[in-house]
Amino acid sequence: MNAPGIVLNLVAWGAIFILARRIYSKQDLKPIIWKLAIVIFVGLFSFSINLPYMDQQIKLAILPLGVWVLYGIYSRKDEGKSWEKYRKYAWLGFFANFIFLAASLILPLVHLGIYPDSEISTYISDINKAKVIKTHPSAGSKILDSNSLLVQLDSIKEESIFSEKWYYEAFESAGELSKAEEIFPYQLAGTEAKWGSGFETMIFVEQDGKGILITTGQKQVYFRAEKTLLKKGE
Repeated sequence: MNAPGIVLNLVAWGAIFILARRIYSKQDLKPIIWKLAIVIFVGLFSFSINLPYMDQQIKLAILPLGVWVLYGIYSRKDEGKSWEKYRKYAWLGFFANFIFLAASLILPLVHLGIYPDSEISTYISDINKAKVIKTHPSAGSKILDSNSLLVQLDSIKEESIFSEKWYYEAFESAGELSKAEEIFPYQLAGTEAKWGSGFETMIFVEQDGKGILITTGQKQVYFRAEKTLLKKGE
């Protein structure tokens, strides 16, 4: 999980703790603390549906399965007195799903504000151990020009991905698949994404050394530098 996700989860649990404490302080007959915590946790269980939202899946709680289980257990004890004691905590557990839902809705916006997906520095932050690896026979004898990458890092701009254009450039003139040249024959390895972003990336460099294709698992982004990031190998 990325850093904003951890923070928002802690905030959500903090809100649940505050609500539980408020309920506890208003009760005349105090419940047992450890049982209270278990009731809240069991109350979280629900029948949920998954909905797509900004490149992720969010869960919308529909039926309070945990509350029903707890009702079945506690309503039979002490003529229902135990249920009255723990009922609000069971429902707090169920409504905690909506607290986490709110955090899930906010998270992509917070993440995008801290780690803009249109800036290459989000995906390439630490280049101290960066190097290029040939991934196709059509790759030339080139190595990474670390100085060029460092100098241009803040000015490299995002551009549109031209999948069809790249396909035809690679295969149309080749005649057959075995003779086709790879558009991105180099992989940029040894880099680190910005701390806390949670991105696991695969980075490919274009034949001319100016184009950079970044795959995160959820999306692809393409950047292009003004000057090549490769130089002749020694």
